[in-house]
Amino acid sequence: TSPIRRRNCRQRRSRRFMSWVMIRPSVTDPRIAEFLRFAAVGVVGLFADMAALTFALKVLHLDVYSGRIFSYLIAATTTWALNRRFTFAGAAQSSPLRQWIKFLGANAIGGVVNYAVYAAIVTFWALGAAYPVIGVAAGSIAGLFFNFTVNKLWVFKATSGDA
Repeated sequence: TSPIRRRNCRQRRSRRFMSWVMIRPSVTDPRIAEFLRFAAVGVVGLFADMAALTFALKVLHLDVYSGRIFSYLIAATTTWALNRRFTFAGAAQSSPLRQWIKFLGANAIGGVVNYAVYAAIVTFWALGAAYPVIGVAAGSIAGLFFNFTVNKLWVFKATSGDA
């Protein structure tokens, strides 16, 4: 098959896979729908984060702190790709590498908040130390609102013709 047909097929599969994220009929305000898509992508990232942390701890035998850095980078790359494709698709026209670098830079502050919450939970709470994924979840929630704002206004900035 031609490269165009393969790309179109991948796009159709991607649209089917994430159609539950699109939230078309139930939310009329596009800003709320966009935030909900961002949050839904974040949930996918949360599961990628937890899986990567588990892999880092059980397979790579990293400690809970360096394993968390590894899992954060996996989750950040996952959420960048999904947000580029589904949440901010109309603004995703720049170079993928440049945008990925901007995404990581823009989310650095959210990442510091995320990691600080995680580290506090696994350090000062026995249950969090026993189940580090609790810290992953709490850290992800802590960075949600900051990250949405910085991504919308800088990384995936709408072109002048977009609303």
